[in-house]
Amino acid sequence: MYQESTHTSIAKDITEVRQLTKRFGSLTALNSLSFKVCKGDILGLLGPNGAGKTTAIHCMLGLVTPTSGSIRIMGLDVARHRRKILARVNFSSAYTALPSNLTVRENLIVFARLYGLKAARERIDSLLELFEIEETHNRLTGSLSSGQLTRLNLCKAFLNDPEILFLDEPTASLDPDIAAKVRQRLQELQRQRGLTMIYTSHNMQEVEQMCDRVIFLAKGRIVMLGSPAEIIKQSKSSSLEDLFIAIARNGHLYQTVDNQEDEPCGTE
Repeated sequence: MYQESTHTSIAKDITEVRQLTKRFGSLTALNSLSFKVCKGDILGLLGPNGAGKTTAIHCMLGLVTPTSGSIRIMGLDVARHRRKILARVNFSSAYTALPSNLTVRENLIVFARLYGLKAARERIDSLLELFEIEETHNRLTGSLSSGQLTRLNLCKAFLNDPEILFLDEPTASLDPDIAAKVRQRLQELQRQRGLTMIYTSHNMQEVEQMCDRVIFLAKGRIVMLGSPAEIIKQSKSSSLEDLFIAIARNGHLYQTVDNQEDEPCGTE
């Protein structure tokens, strides 16, 4: 069985983004984003294509340098402590390619070594079992179905026992029954380990089920922030899906949310 984490977070507000701006030439991809993510929460980062979701995640992972603003993860500044942070976070996407000429197990062994893990066989076995792809362990990764590859990426993302997991469309390529199992596994890990997740998806029913809070982006601006129920009520929409469609069509008409004084995370 997959073991619970022994990590202890050093900050209740495990991620804090302040006035994050990113420009690519004349294009402003992110415009003064400010928000917090509390330990153990699942935050949905939502919006139509081009809204800035991927850029925001890349900035939080230190893959893209912001034009201005600051990001602190687990109390550490991303610009100065990226290596320390990356040892304690991970990323999984339905669209990430893995070396196709390696077997499933070989891929996981390679990444375990990159993460500095020793004697990772037991961890690999437990993750393959957790995401129900243990029967593929000796198959070449290039022969996997898209759903199996998605679950392999999730196994990879849990190798280093992350405290924060960034998920980009984690169930996009999965059959409904497998997607439901993956959501169940992620929720179990959240409850058992206090795992924090930052989650992008175009499946609004999934978002309502999974996320404690959501942020809607439109053209790099935050236009909605709160729990799914709160923003449905605030927007007078019948569902998150209806709100998503409205923002995708008319995002420029929505005012930027002034959230610099976002509510603090609770204390134990």
